[in-house]
Amino acid sequence: MSGRDPGDLQRVVGFWGGTALIVGITIGSGIFRKPQTLAGLVPDARVILALWAAFGVVSLCGALALAELSSMLPRTGGAYVFVHAAYGEAAAFAFGWLYLLVTTPAAIGALATFFAELLLGLLGHGPEALAPWAVPAVASAAIAVLAVANVLGARLGAAIQGALTFVKVAALLLVMAVAFLLADGRFAHLVAASHGGIEAGALGRAAASVIWAYDGWIAVSMIAGEVVAAERQMRRIIVSGMLAIVLLYVGANVAYFYALPVEAMANTPGGVPQRIVSEAVGPGGAFLMGLFILCSVFGALNGNVLAKPRVAFALARDGLTFAFLGRAHPRWSTPYAAILIQCAGAVALVWLLRDFDRLTTYFVVAEWSALLFAVGAVFVLRRKMPAAARPFRTPGYPWVPAVFLVGTSIGLAAIVWGEIAQPTPNYSPVWGLLIAAAGFPAHALWRRTRSS
Repeated sequence: MSGRDPGDLQRVVGFWGGTALIVGITIGSGIFRKPQTLAGLVPDARVILALWAAFGVVSLCGALALAELSSMLPRTGGAYVFVHAAYGEAAAFAFGWLYLLVTTPAAIGALATFFAELLLGLLGHGPEALAPWAVPAVASAAIAVLAVANVLGARLGAAIQGALTFVKVAALLLVMAVAFLLADGRFAHLVAASHGGIEAGALGRAAASVIWAYDGWIAVSMIAGEVVAAERQMRRIIVSGMLAIVLLYVGANVAYFYALPVEAMANTPGGVPQRIVSEAVGPGGAFLMGLFILCSVFGALNGNVLAKPRVAFALARDGLTFAFLGRAHPRWSTPYAAILIQCAGAVALVWLLRDFDRLTTYFVVAEWSALLFAVGAVFVLRRKMPAAARPFRTPGYPWVPAVFLVGTSIGLAAIVWGEIAQPTPNYSPVWGLLIAAAGFPAHALWRRTRSS
């Protein structure tokens, strides 16, 4: 007898599967799609590299705090579990409400939309020649395929993630090798000064692009209940995964700027990595890089489908949302109801909201605002639960988590200001925050309804 409750999820994810998940979710579209956007917003290589390095340090500091919390409370739901333990039921409901209604379907929908655009482009179908339904149809099919794969087991989802993570890491290493060995580059590009000033609004929008690229590392905590020997493994997975991500991101950007000056990057709508490889090895290089990027986006999409519905599962298990979302499949031991419902919500967004950049900004501000409270839980739980076992303790406490809180707050303020300060203001980040705040009155209504 295993003694396992048939309603529980099985611990089947090991160190490499978990590391592939954190790397695979985080490295998606941003590092390939955003360099041209960044160069257009901030025409100074030094400032762009500083943004990548700064938010890499901020993310790593948050991940170190997360490693302590994950080793202390290694349960399915991750950040939701930490928020519940630190701040109580109402805050946990609002956090889960945000993931249920905003961040999970928005992230899955945005990545699926970009995947569909890439796939159709590689098949020779330009945007001007596509039927209005083509991108949503392909995106919906991708979501459906991954929903089924992840319902069939976390082991299968983790295996898919491992294969796709290998491809995307290989793609970044390939770009770096081509840039440094084959391109006619110059290190002088890295210190070239801009010819004009940098607007505060543009800098805020640039920060949004970098934060989007780093988003995803929190998701690995959501499968802690399915990680083998999670008390020991989670800290290794989180720390090693984040170190790999920061090194790959900074290395790739140094390679981009070595190969191309910032002005050339800003005028490369077809993609900076594709241009570098194409100019060095011929037209086939751009197509090959396009395939790698397609796999990268598909891997990030799979990671989101695998991990993020676990928040809805944990929320239901605590009696804070509809009970059917907390059901585990009797054969495959996966949160099948949460996966299917949240993927259905993502499909609806794919058809209703087709603006990738607006959707990602809306999603990033909402999720990283919630991460402030998740990482801040390390301070609260040090006081509330001082005697609890902590197999891993955040190094440099309290300064390391404080760096995350201060850096993220500054970044989010810059993003919101940059979006509102545009000639046509974008208020979508504000709407995301208002939906999150609405979780508190919704919790009071939920408790009243359940008790009556």
